[in-house]
Amino acid sequence: MGATGGHGVRTRFLFVCVENAGRSQMAEAFARRAGLDAASAGTVPAGSVNRVVVEAMAEKGLDLSANEPKMLSFEMIDRADVVVTMGCSVEKVCPRPMLDRMQKKVVDWGLEDPKAKGIPEVRRIRDEIERRVEELARSAQGSS
Repeated sequence: MGATGGHGVRTRFLFVCVENAGRSQMAEAFARRAGLDAASAGTVPAGSVNRVVVEAMAEKGLDLSANEPKMLSFEMIDRADVVVTMGCSVEKVCPRPMLDRMQKKVVDWGLEDPKAKGIPEVRRIRDEIERRVEELARSAQGSS
């Protein structure tokens, strides 16, 4: 069920944003549900996951209520095969050595931030993330 690369090795995805409180949390949850090896982190993690994001994800049967934003580490970057940034300005807050490590495997999705948005806007962002993760899962599984 998991996505594998050409030699049976699973592709590891890391979803990164500044606060790890919205987009990257949603992407990680959808990726794990799709059977991908996924993690998420932030460069300046928030104290908790955005409550509207938790509500929107519950509508999709995914419970993020116990999730906690995590600090991005060199180890996470090194472990990942693909680093997906959410369109947040991680380059403004990410230390240069981390950026240098990420550059060789980074893809930016350019997604709108759900912070301070109502449920209709968060649903739209959530659905776009779900669509993109499904594309990632199809392409990762197609390369096995």
